Amino acid sequence: MKRILVAAILGASVIVSSLPVFTSEAYAKSSLAREGWVTHKTKMTFKEMNGRLNAAIKANGMRRVTGASASAGAKNRGLTIPGNRIVGVYRNDFAVRMLEASLAAGIEAPIRFYVTEGTDKNATLSYKTPTTVFAPYFEDGGDALKSLAKELDELFAKIAEEAVK
Repeated sequence: MKRILVAAILGASVIVSSLPVFTSEAYAKSSLAREGWVTHKTKMTFKEMNGRLNAAIKANGMRRVTGASASAGAKNRGLTIPGNRIVGVYRNDFAVRMLEASLAAGIEAPIRFYVTEGTDKNATLSYKTPTTVFAPYFEDGGDALKSLAKELDELFAKIAEEAVK
């Protein structure tokens, strides 16, 4: 029985040691500052930011239509990484207008907010502006898509501002 237990412990340690390591050094070196992105560093916790973002989305008449969390997935595997959540936001009337302007632009919906947890345990809220997201489709989407993107820019800015205040 002792041999089986030792073998199980050694086998588990080999598996754990082969898992990718998410170091705080690697995380600290990463930057969300990119052209076309809006980034809000906060003093809120990751959990608090997610709650405030969801409330701001709802308060502004938008819908949270997708969500994914690498940190939640890692936790289910017994790993701990800093908080990380993608929140896809859109609304059907915007989807219809977008598709009327450019079928190809449909691949970009929903537009996403990105909530990350820093090494200081504070959350950052980031997103690509809708104008940045839809810019590759402006040639075929024309003024209708540009107008939609501008309208969404204002709405996403309002959601973000309400979430981080």
